[in-house]
Amino acid sequence: MAHKHSLEALNRILKDIKNNDKLFGGTLLVLSGDFRQTLPVIPRSTYADEINACLKSSTLWRNVEIVQLKVNMRVQMLQDPSAETVSKQLLDIDDGKVTIAETGYIKLANDFCTIIDSQDALIEQIFPDVHTNYINLEWLAERAMLAAKNVDVDILNLKIQQLLPGDLVSYRSIDTVCDGTEAVNFPTEFLNSLDLPGMPPHNLQLKVGSPIILLRNLNPPRLRNGTRLVIKKIMKKVIEGTILNGKLRGENILIPRIPIIPTDH
Repeated sequence: MAHKHSLEALNRILKDIKNNDKLFGGTLLVLSGDFRQTLPVIPRSTYADEINACLKSSTLWRNVEIVQLKVNMRVQMLQDPSAETVSKQLLDIDDGKVTIAETGYIKLANDFCTIIDSQDALIEQIFPDVHTNYINLEWLAERAMLAAKNVDVDILNLKIQQLLPGDLVSYRSIDTVCDGTEAVNFPTEFLNSLDLPGMPPHNLQLKVGSPIILLRNLNPPRLRNGTRLVIKKIMKKVIEGTILNGKLRGENILIPRIPIIPTDH
């Protein structure tokens, strides 16, 4: 995911520091990654811009020796045949070994997944009897739903939370501009309509018992991006939660209200 300019800058810096004209100042550099996953993210760019930012488009690429890892250690440690099957199916898609339909879309195998007719049926399949089972943290920790678009995430979150007992509590973001002279150009209604990537929605609705996920590193490695928690208590400016995953599973923590200002707005 690193931009090629980052490595090119590192190359020049190491040459200067070590006073050596060899590549990276004669230092052996080990890189890890997979081009079948996420390429460098370039805001408001085209496909060509992303390819151009990739390491393969750099003059450094001709000096890279590729070493491949063949064993999926996560699957091997699980010792689950179904996980091995899914891993192989995903690699076949990445390697272009699956059939392409006339429409140009990938045609998945019939046994690739289970097709559900509606969102309600999906919720019942993943979270059966959630109104009673949500108090079982182990049961909650092994369940999650993914969606391609944020709008689908919001709809699913609201539907699942409505199945939990208790009332929804709304946490609204600060809707004033930093520069008071710009208030006329950015009315409150406009600020409330913004849904910025990597940030919670303007009106964040939560319930006791709702699973949540952190979007920022607050106190690594204890509280970092991706840590899953379940809400234990809701207060005006603080949320008390219980960690669901990792070595600190079961530990109670407090999340205060934190001002976050996007760098590109």
